Amino acid sequence: MSRTRWRLGLTATAFLVAAGLVPAPAHAEDVTDYAITVDPTARGAKIDDTMYGVFFEDINRAADGGLYAELVQNRSFEYSTADNTSYTPLTSWAVDGTGQVVDDDGRLNDRNRNYLSLGAGSAVTNAGYNTGIHVEAGKRYDFSVWARAVSGSALDVSLQDADGTLAAARKVAVKKGGWAKYSAAFTATRTSSTGRLTVASSAAAALDMVSLFPRDTYKNEPNGLRKDLAEKVAALHPGFVRFPGGCLVNTGSMEDYSEASGYQRKRSYQWKDTIGPVEERATNSNFWGYNQSYGLGYYEYFRFAEDIGAMPLPVVPALVTGCGQNKAVDDEALLKRHIQDTLDLIEFANGPVTSTWGRKRAQMGHPKPFHLTHLEVGNEENLPVEFFARFKEFRAAIEAKYPDVTVVSNSGPDDSGSTFDTAWQLNRDANVAMVDEHYYNSPQWFLQNNDRYDSYDRNGPKVFLGEYASQGNAFKNGLSEAAFMTGLERNADVVKLASYAPLFANEDSVQWRPDLVWFNNHASWNSANYEVQKLFMNNVGDRVVPSTATGTPSLLAPITGAVGLSTWATTAAYDDVKVTGADGVTLLSDDFSGDASRWTHTGGGSWSVQDGQYVQTDVAAENTMVSAGDPSWHDYDLHVKATKKSGKEGFLVAFGVKDTGNYYWWNLGGWNNTQSAVEQATDGGKSTLMSKAGTIETGRAYDIDVKVRGRQVTLYLDGQEWGSFTDDKPAEPFRQVVTKDKKTGDLIVKVVNAQSSAARTAIDLGGAKVASKARVTTLAAAPDAVNTETSTPVAPVSSTFSGVADEFTYTFPANSVTFLRIKQR
Repeated sequence: MSRTRWRLGLTATAFLVAAGLVPAPAHAEDVTDYAITVDPTARGAKIDDTMYGVFFEDINRAADGGLYAELVQNRSFEYSTADNTSYTPLTSWAVDGTGQVVDDDGRLNDRNRNYLSLGAGSAVTNAGYNTGIHVEAGKRYDFSVWARAVSGSALDVSLQDADGTLAAARKVAVKKGGWAKYSAAFTATRTSSTGRLTVASSAAAALDMVSLFPRDTYKNEPNGLRKDLAEKVAALHPGFVRFPGGCLVNTGSMEDYSEASGYQRKRSYQWKDTIGPVEERATNSNFWGYNQSYGLGYYEYFRFAEDIGAMPLPVVPALVTGCGQNKAVDDEALLKRHIQDTLDLIEFANGPVTSTWGRKRAQMGHPKPFHLTHLEVGNEENLPVEFFARFKEFRAAIEAKYPDVTVVSNSGPDDSGSTFDTAWQLNRDANVAMVDEHYYNSPQWFLQNNDRYDSYDRNGPKVFLGEYASQGNAFKNGLSEAAFMTGLERNADVVKLASYAPLFANEDSVQWRPDLVWFNNHASWNSANYEVQKLFMNNVGDRVVPSTATGTPSLLAPITGAVGLSTWATTAAYDDVKVTGADGVTLLSDDFSGDASRWTHTGGGSWSVQDGQYVQTDVAAENTMVSAGDPSWHDYDLHVKATKKSGKEGFLVAFGVKDTGNYYWWNLGGWNNTQSAVEQATDGGKSTLMSKAGTIETGRAYDIDVKVRGRQVTLYLDGQEWGSFTDDKPAEPFRQVVTKDKKTGDLIVKVVNAQSSAARTAIDLGGAKVASKARVTTLAAAPDAVNTETSTPVAPVSSTFSGVADEFTYTFPANSVTFLRIKQR
C-alpha cells in the first residue's frame, strides 16, 4: 500500500472545472446529449467469474477488534512497546488488588510468553474495543480462560457496565495443579456497547488467553468472524480474497518467532505463525501501530474464502521490504527457508491428509483441500531488481512442484515511474503470468485514465489490480471509481482480477482512508465506494459487448495559478524567487531582503525571513505551503533557489496554485529522500504525473526552474532539463460499458455520469431483439454525500423502465451510476 498524501477539498464538479478539463454547467438541471452504440454481433472480452474480489489487510484494526469476533482486547497480555509506544502488557486491563504480567518459565507455552499472575482476592477487568464490550440482549457468549493455581481457586466471571450487570455471573472452579482451559457461557440480559468483563480469583492464580466470543459468529464457525462484517463482504459476491497484506507482508524482520531469533516482535507476516491452536500462535507487532494476536490466521482466511465462494489468494514475503523500509535481505539460508515455507503453504491448502501440512489442516477441522490456485510473492517492493531476483527463485520452486499454481508478481507501489517501468520490464522479459498493480489517486486521475489498459500488450502478463481507490469516501470518489471500472471491464482480457483497498476501518483506529466498510464495536456501514463495488460485483456479466459512446465537449484551458513553496518533514531555505511571463514581463521578484508580505501561509510549519532567505524551521511539519501571485497567471517561468537545511526529505516547489486543494508541485527528495516527482493535487487528492529516483543533499543550494506553456511544463534542475510533461488528458465524466449475462441472456448497460448535468442518451442496441422493460438500479446522490452510521444518502434504488427498444433514449441523472438489465428475446 503506497503512502499517498492527500486532503479533502472541493466538489466533484469543482475539481473538473478547476482543472480546466470540462465546462462548468450553468444550472444543476442542465442536460448534456450523448449517444451509446452497441454492436451485439461483435465479440468482446470474456470476463472471468473471479474478475472482482476483496483485499483484506489488518489495517485500521480490521482483524482484532474488527472481523475477528473476539471481544476481549489483549487477551493474552502480549501487548508491548514494540507494537505501540503507549502499550504495556496490561493495556485494556485494570487490576483491582494485586496482579502483574510475568514472562518466565511458568508460561503457558514457549510461543505465548506472557501471563497474568493474579493475587488472592484480586480481580482483573477488560475494557474491550472502542467504547467497551458489546453484547445484545438474549444472545449467548462463550467465555474461556487458561488458568493454573497451586492450591486451586474459584474464579468469579461477570459482565457489567456502568448501569449494572449484563448477564448472570458465572463461577469457574480451577483445579489444583498446572495449566488447563476452563469455560463458561453467558446469556446477555441487556444490550450494551460499554460492557466490561471481570475475572476475580479467590486464591492466587495465573491466567492467560482470557476470551469472550459471541456464539453467533458468521456461519457459526468456531474462533469465528463478526457476523455483520463478514456478511457485508459476502454480499459483494467476491471472486477472490487477497490476504493478509499489504505492508504486513513486506515489512519488518524475516526471522521467525523463536528462541534462536530472540523472539523478534517486529516481523513480516509469516503464515506458520498463524495456524494451530490459538494459544500456541505467535504474537507480532502490526506495521500500522498496534498488536496482532493472529487469532485470525491463515486457516481462518482460507475458511472465510470458502464460506463466501471466493478464490483464496495469499501473499507471502519475498525478503525485500517495502512501505518505506526498502531493504533487501541478503541471507541465502533464510531465503531457502521462506521458499520452503511457501511450498508448505500450498501443501497446507491443497495437500492430502496424509501429507505433513495437509494433516495439520485436517487436524484444525478441514480435511478437504482449500483449492489454492493463485499465490502472490511480494508486495509493492521499491527495489525491483532485488525483488525480482528473489521472485524468480520462488517461482521456479513453486512451478517445479506445483505447476498448476499461478505465481503473481508486482510492479511496485505506484501507477507509473521508474520503479514501475523497471518492474514491468523484468516481468515481461521473464514471461510472468500475472503482475499486481497498486495505485491510490485523485478522482480526476480515475476519470482521465479509463483507457489505461486499452494499450496493454494482449500477449504479455495479465494484470491483477490488487489495490486501488480514489482519495475519499464521498460519492464523487465512488463515481470516479465507477467510471474507471467500466474501463477495467472493457479490458477484461488483460485485467483478470481487481480489488478495492482497504476493506475495513474501525472508526476509532484509522491509519488509512478511504475504506470500503466502516464500523465500531456495535455497528457497521457501507461507504459510497462499497455501493459502487457491490453494484458492479453483482452485475458483472460473462462477456463484454462492444460499444462506443460520444464524449463530453471539453475545454482545455492553459494551466493557470500562482506559485508556492513548501516542505515535508524538512527545514529549508528559499531565495531569489522570480516569475516571468512568456512576454518577458516580471510578475513576481522576491529576494527576501525585506519582509515576506507577498506570501500567504496556508499550510503548517513556521516561516520567517532570515538573512535574506525565506526559511521554514519546523522539521516535523508536513505540507507547509506558502503561495504568492495571481491564480489567473498562465504561461510563465518560475525560478527559485532552494537549500535543504535538515530533515527527512527535500523541498516542494509549487506552480498552477489555485487554492489549498488544487495545484501542481515538484516534489524534490520526497519519499524519505529517495525520489523526486511532479504531483498534481485536485480536490485535495494527489496523483503522480512523473517521477525519478534521486536525493537532495543537505546544505547545497539548488537552482530550480519551471517553464509553463499552455498545458506543457518543463522542469530544470541546476540548469539541466530534469523532465517535462503535458497535462492535456480530459477527465471524461460520461463512461459506459455493456456486458452480457450468459445465464439470463440479459444485456447489462452500465453508465456513469459524474457531472452535475443529466445525460440524455440515445442508445442504439444494434438490432438486438429486446423486451420493452428493463430492470434499473441507480446510485444517485450529491457529490459530497458520505454514508455514516446514522445516514445513508448513497444507496441503490431499483426501478423499471418501460421504454426499451432497439433504439431508445434514456436520461441518466446527474452524479449517478445506472445499470440497465435488458432481457433479450
